[in-house]
Amino acid sequence: METALTIVRLRWALTFATLRKSAWQTVGYVIAIVFGVSAVVGTGALAFFLGGPLMRIAISEFGLYAFLATMHVIVILLGSFAMIMVAFVQLMLIGDGSTMSPKRFTLYGIPDVRLQLGVVLAGLSGIPAICGTLALMLWSLSYRWMGADVVIAAIVAAPLTIITMMSIAKLIISTATTLVTSKRGKALLYVITMTVFVFACQLPNLITSSNGAGGPDVTALSRVTAVLSWTPLGAAFQLPFDAFSGSYGLLAARILILALTWALCFAGCVWCLRRDRLTAGAAERTVTAKGIGAFGWMPDSVSGALSARLFTYLKRDPRQMMLFIMPVLFVVVFSFQANGLGMQDGGAAMVWQSLIWGGWLMPMLEGNGLAYDGRGFTMEVLAGVRGHDDRVARVRVFGVICAVYLTVMALVCLVITGDWRTSGGLLTGLTFLVIGISVSLSALGLAEVVNCSFMYPVPSMDKPFSTPQGRAMAQGFFPFIHLFGSAALMLPTGIVAAVLALSGGLTWYAWYWVLMPVGLVNGLAAVIIGSWLGGKLLDARAIRVVHTLDSFAALQR
Repeated sequence: METALTIVRLRWALTFATLRKSAWQTVGYVIAIVFGVSAVVGTGALAFFLGGPLMRIAISEFGLYAFLATMHVIVILLGSFAMIMVAFVQLMLIGDGSTMSPKRFTLYGIPDVRLQLGVVLAGLSGIPAICGTLALMLWSLSYRWMGADVVIAAIVAAPLTIITMMSIAKLIISTATTLVTSKRGKALLYVITMTVFVFACQLPNLITSSNGAGGPDVTALSRVTAVLSWTPLGAAFQLPFDAFSGSYGLLAARILILALTWALCFAGCVWCLRRDRLTAGAAERTVTAKGIGAFGWMPDSVSGALSARLFTYLKRDPRQMMLFIMPVLFVVVFSFQANGLGMQDGGAAMVWQSLIWGGWLMPMLEGNGLAYDGRGFTMEVLAGVRGHDDRVARVRVFGVICAVYLTVMALVCLVITGDWRTSGGLLTGLTFLVIGISVSLSALGLAEVVNCSFMYPVPSMDKPFSTPQGRAMAQGFFPFIHLFGSAALMLPTGIVAAVLALSGGLTWYAWYWVLMPVGLVNGLAAVIIGSWLGGKLLDARAIRVVHTLDSFAALQR
C-alpha cells in the first residue's frame, strides 16, 4: 500500500509541477474544476427538485407505482449508458498515453500488483473521480422521499459506481493497447471504436425515432432494465431500489457482483501489464510496398509529389480515417429517423441533409493538417517548397476525396429515399449534392489558412488512442474556429436560401435549384482565396511551423 500511495502523491506532484510551468495548463485546470463543481452543484439541485416538488406533482398525477417504475427505468438506463460512455471516452481521449500510464514505470522494478493498484488509486484521486463521487452522493437527495435506508444505499452506491467505471475503463484500455500491437490492427480498432461510440451517442434518438410518434416501448425498456441491473453496468444504480423494496439479499448480491467485477478487471490489467513487460521490443511484421504508389499517377510537378505524399499518409493514418466515415454514419442515423417520420413527410430531406453535414465535417481535421503530417513537413521547408504548392497539393487530395465520396453517398441516398423515380427527386438530390460539395470546399479553403496558424497537438500515428500532454485549451478550442468559420463562409448561400424560403409557396420549389450555382461559386471562391492566402501565410511562418511541429513530436513520446 505504501508504494500505491507514493504513486498517488507522484500524480499530484506532477500535476502541480505542470501548473507552475504552464499558465495555459493552469487556466485549463481551473476551467476543469469549474465544470466539475458546476456538475456537482447542478446534480444536487436537480436531485433536490426531483425528490421534492416534482415527485409530489408526478405522484398526484400518475400514481406512486407509475412514478417509481419510470424513475427506475430512467436511472438504470442512463447510469448504464454513462458507464459505457466513460469507458469509450477514456479509450479514445486518454488511452495509453496518460501521465500515470503503467508503461512509464517500467524501469523502476515495481511489482505488477503494486504498480497497478497505485495507478488505479491515482485515477480515483483525480478531479473527475472526486467530482463524480460527490455528484452521485448528492443524487441521493432524489430518493429522500423513499426513506433513510434508501438514501444511505444511494450514498454507498456512489463510490462503488466510480470504482466500477474506473475498473472497466482501465481494463478496456489495457486490453486494447496490449493485445492490438500492429499498426493495421490499431487502425481497425480505432475506426470500430469511434463508429460504435457515434452510434451509442445516437442510440436513444434512434430508439425513439424507430417507434414513431408513439415513443419507445416502455415494456421492452423495463425488461432491458431488469437485465442491466444484474450486470456491472447497472448493479450500483439498482441498490437504492433494492433497499426501498426491502430486498437486502439482492442488494448484497449486487454488491458482490461489483466486487467481482473490480477483482476481474484488476487481474486483467495486471495480466496485460505483465504481458507488456514480457513482450516488450518484439519485432513487428513489416510490409513491403510494391511500386511507387500514388507517385506514379499524380501530376509530375512539385504539388503533385506533395499530393502523392499526403495521399500515402492518409491511407495509413487511422486518426483521420474516422471523419471519412462520418457521411455514412449520418446517412444511417438520418435514415432511421426518416423512417419514423415518413419519406413523404419530410423524411427524404432529412436523409439528404447528411450530405451537407458530411461535407462540413470531413475537412475538419485538415484544419490541423500540418500537425497530422508532423515532421514530414520539415523536408518541404528544407527543399524550399513554396507555400502555394503545398496548399494546392492538399486541396487537390481532399477536394477530390470529398467530391467523389459525396457523389457515391448521393447515389445511396437516391436508393434510400426513392427519389430516383421522379425528376423532382433527382433535382433535389443534385441540389443537396452540389451544396454538400460546396460546403466541403468552403471548409477546405479555411482549413488551408488555419492549419498553419492555429495548430494543436495530435496523437501519434502509432498510438491513436493516446493524448499528448499539454495545450489542452488549444486542443479543445481551435477545432471550433474551423467549424464555425467554414459555416460563416457559406453565408452568401445561406442568405439566398433564406430569401427563397421566405418567398414561400411555389417560388421556393420552383427556384431552389438556384442554390446550386450560388453554392458552387461560393465554395470555389472560398477554396481559391483560402489556398492563396494560406500559401502566403505558410511562406511567412514556415520556420515557426517546423519549430511547433518539433514540440508536438516531443509531446507524443
